[in-house]
Amino acid sequence: MFRNNYDNDAITFSPQGRIFQIEYASEAVKQGSVTVGLCSKTHVVLVALKRNAEDLSSYQKKIINVDTHLGVSLAGLASDARVLTNFMKRQALASKMTYGRPIPVERIVEQIGDRAQTNTQNYSNRPYGVGLLVAGVDDTGPHLFEFQPSGMTQEMVACAIGARSQMARTYLERNLDAFAECGREELVTHGLKALKESLNQDKELTVENASVGVVGWSVASGKKGKLEGFKLYDGEEMGPLLEKALEGSGAKAEGETEGEAQTESMDTS
Repeated sequence: MFRNNYDNDAITFSPQGRIFQIEYASEAVKQGSVTVGLCSKTHVVLVALKRNAEDLSSYQKKIINVDTHLGVSLAGLASDARVLTNFMKRQALASKMTYGRPIPVERIVEQIGDRAQTNTQNYSNRPYGVGLLVAGVDDTGPHLFEFQPSGMTQEMVACAIGARSQMARTYLERNLDAFAECGREELVTHGLKALKESLNQDKELTVENASVGVVGWSVASGKKGKLEGFKLYDGEEMGPLLEKALEGSGAKAEGETEGEAQTESMDTS
């Protein structure tokens, strides 16, 4: 970890133009459990894999409801995420009290980005060791943003962060063209399938280790309807969602097995 004394604080650049404290914070995000976000024309979905520190402990909460139109999922240090989401809740409440309307999604994401970037300009502070996927809807439609410890934010169509997230990103890239026209249930199914791709072979998605958050607009006669507030599915509520998402994967795997068996029989004959 020795970097010739260029990693003692978050404000000193190395001769190569790097700030090592930010890179260490980004590494904390990569060590966190995977979370996936997807966005269509009407809805945004967050899907997260929960961890427990040991068999005797409960699973860590991964998706947080910020406001009726807004929620986040996290990868990295949960304590840092709690600080940021509490700040977001205060900003959302201030917008309602001052302007009488929900805060726009892009604005609140810019605010947490500015807050994180300020930490890279003060010697006594450190970067937040957490990455966030921010899902919300406003007058301009559904939005999905990625927040990074450096303070950089960017709007995404689909995204995955955390450990083994590359496997989930591969699934998202393969099915990217289908997301825009997906409805609520289809988008959740895609999210759970992407999350399943990131698991080790000896692990499975269960009602204990998976959670889903959904927010969007209802659609009536092809037109945007009323707001469907942010809904968190956890525990036993995950049962029907997992059954629908995984039964397709099971049928596909069964078909591949039958195909391999037929090929072996032809080779034998």
